[in-house]
Amino acid sequence: MIKASGSLQDLRRGIYIKAKAEPSWRFWGLYVHVCKRETLHEAYALAKKNNGAPGVDGVTFEAIETQGVEAFLAQIQDELVKRTYVPLRARRQEIPKDGGKVRILSIPAVRDRVVQGALKLILEPIFEADFQPGSYGYRPKRTAHEAVHRVATAIVQWKTRVIDLDLRAYFDTVRHHLLLEKVARRVNDDDVMCLLKLMLKASGKRGVPQGGVISPLLSNIYLTEVDRMLERAKDTTRSGNYFYDEYARFADDLVVLIDAHPRHRWLLGAVSRRLREEFAKLQVEINEAKSRTVDLDCGESFGFLGFDFRRIRSLKKQVWRAHYPPKLKRRTVLLRKLKEVFRRYQSQPINRVVQLINPILRGWVNYFAVGHSSECFSFIRDWVEKKVRRHMGRSRNRRGFGWKTWSRRWLYDELKLFNGYRVRRGPPAKVSPAE
Repeated sequence: MIKASGSLQDLRRGIYIKAKAEPSWRFWGLYVHVCKRETLHEAYALAKKNNGAPGVDGVTFEAIETQGVEAFLAQIQDELVKRTYVPLRARRQEIPKDGGKVRILSIPAVRDRVVQGALKLILEPIFEADFQPGSYGYRPKRTAHEAVHRVATAIVQWKTRVIDLDLRAYFDTVRHHLLLEKVARRVNDDDVMCLLKLMLKASGKRGVPQGGVISPLLSNIYLTEVDRMLERAKDTTRSGNYFYDEYARFADDLVVLIDAHPRHRWLLGAVSRRLREEFAKLQVEINEAKSRTVDLDCGESFGFLGFDFRRIRSLKKQVWRAHYPPKLKRRTVLLRKLKEVFRRYQSQPINRVVQLINPILRGWVNYFAVGHSSECFSFIRDWVEKKVRRHMGRSRNRRGFGWKTWSRRWLYDELKLFNGYRVRRGPPAKVSPAE
């Protein structure tokens, strides 16, 4: 969970232990902890760490620091204690997507980020105790790499029939009344529920805003019953220590893998049917056009968290293994972003351009370094070198790419171009979600 200090960390650990020991316990007296100055300080520190653009009020972190953080938090605390706090409407920003579509990003005001963060600090340990092992999205000490490894391991274990589901506009379609009912099963505090209602009302009649501090937690709460159903399916069909089905969910990205033996073919249809029943209860629409059933034994593949999964035979050991390089779409998006930097800064010195592209490359490569990305990395590395040389050649009115003028060693040693194209092997480090 979120790293907190002192008594707040002890409180969160105590809440988690209680929630884990008594799954039906409803917590009360939580609001007083949300209003504590220590909780607000921690929430402010987390909001500042993430930075971000200002909300509709235009207040920035710089302005808050100038006027005084203590006064800023004292005002928020006073409003919470007196029950006069009302969240501002979030500023909406359109983020372009492929196919001409846009994703609406909600940007709350800094004051609202602090309140959402404070509420999340108190509620998170309760529901973290309820979340299932196959859920990885936006959870403390759980990463997308662990979810990828879980899927790869299932493929190696001959779970090669895959249910690949795509949810249509999931975050925008969450029903508030159903979400509040799920929260109320664990929270018996009217003030907390009222505060949560105010936050949801500020985002519209339905949905959880993408960009809200507490939205990831709420989105996981909403789908907990789906995860529980999948865990029951695993336990019901298991044989000793072997499970005939496996799943991994990261936010609204869900895949279920079924054992390839013909006698378990019925399980594919049963799980698919139960999934649709659970999503229907939540009024979450499945995008049938993008959802499909995949048979890896027939050479088919599926996408999960940016990787393209398939099953291949190792040439050396003659054994079947999972193969998951980055999806071509992800590579295309990266190159498009880099092209835009080179275009926008074509008149700038190359050192400036390198400073801008290095963080982009580092983030992208670090994410995909857990897959079979060597070939993709080589392509990107050659492409970037070519663009850098072309940029320097144009600045000097030279034709060609300057292969002899600027060696590869010079690009990386002198120019400090990113050169961390290394693939990591082995499972990710295991950590406990209890802390």
